[in-house]
Amino acid sequence: MSSRPATRTLVQLTALKPTQRVLLANSRAYAQAAAVQDTKPPVAVYGLDGTYASALYTAAAKTSSLDSASKSLAALAEVFKKDTKLPLILNAPTLSPSDKSQIVQELQRHMGGQDKGDTVKNFLKTLADNNRLGILQGICEKFTTLMGAARGEMELTVISAAKLDNKMLQRLETAIAKSDYSQGKKLKVVPKVNPDILGGLVVEVGDRTIDLSVSSKITKMNKLLTDTL
Repeated sequence: MSSRPATRTLVQLTALKPTQRVLLANSRAYAQAAAVQDTKPPVAVYGLDGTYASALYTAAAKTSSLDSASKSLAALAEVFKKDTKLPLILNAPTLSPSDKSQIVQELQRHMGGQDKGDTVKNFLKTLADNNRLGILQGICEKFTTLMGAARGEMELTVISAAKLDNKMLQRLETAIAKSDYSQGKKLKVVPKVNPDILGGLVVEVGDRTIDLSVSSKITKMNKLLTDTL
């Protein structure tokens, strides 16, 4: 006895009432729209690195390899943290096609085989072919932002003049999480060091900024003195 086909035959479709046909068509349209929505980046990220990060997100989503792409780029981000000369190498205008190929192979090695379906490998080759390896570090950061948004996280960027210890970062995370700034979302702490702020902190939560830096206070004081005089 043959099994019943899972899909509707032409005869079955023509036998449907007009209302049933409309409902069937609508359900298919909704399914297609949902599929497109799933591959669309959850938030907008700007700049050339943001454009490439969004393109990678869409490509990885279409091949169900977002998690592996995220792990691969996280591994590359660690390489940038450990090798401060890497951005200079990637931005060198004298890189030959052979040099770029070797760089891509080395970057692949650091990903540790986490790249499902060679999504990131092909992406790196595209960057190399278009002379865009120099923006890879920014792409890693923007891709992290996209993945955090997809998981319902909100980035908590803490900028200080010197590196903060984990205890201080945890205290800041706890304080912000209890405030209205977090909007009830899970926070992802991103510490950054910028000696130009001189001291204090600049805290960025979503699209809001809390500037408690020494440089900001000096700027305000100078403006006050200028306005007074």
